[in-house]
Amino acid sequence: MADPESNPTTVEETDPDVEEVDEEEEEDDVPPNQTALGLTSQLMQNPQVLAALQSRMDGIVGTPSGYIQSLPKSVKRRIKALKKLQFDSSKIEGDFYKEVHELECKYATKYIPLFEKRSKVVTGGVEPTDDDCDWPSDEEKEDEKDEVKNKAKIGDAEKADSEDKEKKEDNEENSNEKPKTDEGADVKGIPSFWLTVFKNVDMLSEMIQDHDEPILNHLQDVKVKFLSGEEMGFTLEFQFESNKFFNNTLLTKTYTMRSEPDEADPFSFEGPEIIKCKGCEIDWVKGQNVTVKTVKKKQKHKGRGTTRTITKTVQNDSFFNFFSPPQVPEDESEMDEDLEALLAADFEIGHFIRERIVPRAVLYFTGEALENDDDRTWLMKFDEEEEEGEEEGEYDEDADPDYNPQTAGGKPEECKQQ
Repeated sequence: MADPESNPTTVEETDPDVEEVDEEEEEDDVPPNQTALGLTSQLMQNPQVLAALQSRMDGIVGTPSGYIQSLPKSVKRRIKALKKLQFDSSKIEGDFYKEVHELECKYATKYIPLFEKRSKVVTGGVEPTDDDCDWPSDEEKEDEKDEVKNKAKIGDAEKADSEDKEKKEDNEENSNEKPKTDEGADVKGIPSFWLTVFKNVDMLSEMIQDHDEPILNHLQDVKVKFLSGEEMGFTLEFQFESNKFFNNTLLTKTYTMRSEPDEADPFSFEGPEIIKCKGCEIDWVKGQNVTVKTVKKKQKHKGRGTTRTITKTVQNDSFFNFFSPPQVPEDESEMDEDLEALLAADFEIGHFIRERIVPRAVLYFTGEALENDDDRTWLMKFDEEEEEGEEEGEYDEDADPDYNPQTAGGKPEECKQQ
């Protein structure tokens, strides 16, 4: 028998480790550029490496490379021509949004009869007919299922006869009792309809204080009226019944919009935007103004050592501060970060009431409209938390007991998919 070591061919046929050696030899023969690609692929699968690269890329974004400045004058001249074309394109886009607004105004009139009927049902002015209420609900579906099950349990005619006898006996006994009245028949309309709608929406519920709720129980309707013509915008109308808190029956908030490029920054135009808003004066009954509060402070005289108590009126947290928004300065350079943030929040609330709450009020009352909003809110909060984390510094996953590299970069496990 030949020595295996003297016959490499025999070794290859009998030794399973030979294949591994051949693979290693093939890897040694791989060109350097392919080896580098394989290493890069492995690194890009590491979430820590990806995070570091993203951080570096974020720092590069917006950094001038010097390429534009190095171009010849003739090329720069052509770029200016492209910018002028871009500006003309933005003006056409502005005209498009103006026509969209006019179309929105046209169709708004078609919604008015529906919203007026909704208001009458909410306030109890109209009792809906059976035809109006012909809409399936989950409770009715369950009742139908129970009815089918009950019918299936009836075995034969004798059992049916016995049940009929029992029913007759029950009817005779019940005839001696007082007739039952429909529970809640004396309730008018849909109580606390708009208060419930507002409290179901996070951005509005944060504004509502305990002392606001008794007032908002008198809110009967919220309407949107579009401004047409040269001034583009809309007005929110809050209709109240007579109450002990203020003499107004109508509170308004008007938003003015711009649908054309700003001359100072034309290339930032991305569609209509709210540029200012105006509230209304609330005629509060004496002692009922919830937007202010009285604060007593003690002051001590440094020289004499005497103490005095002063009374001061300060602003109080309230939903009704919504009707006293901050004024937009004519010179935008005078606007500080705090004012800009307040106005941005106010504009967002006004747009949300107009765009979603008023058209879909009943779905916010029942909570059905919140499902889609939860997805959007989660994404917004995720972006905010990501930005805050970048400002605070580097994140140490080793110090986080809840960190899981398998789920890093995705939705948290407790986040419910809608």
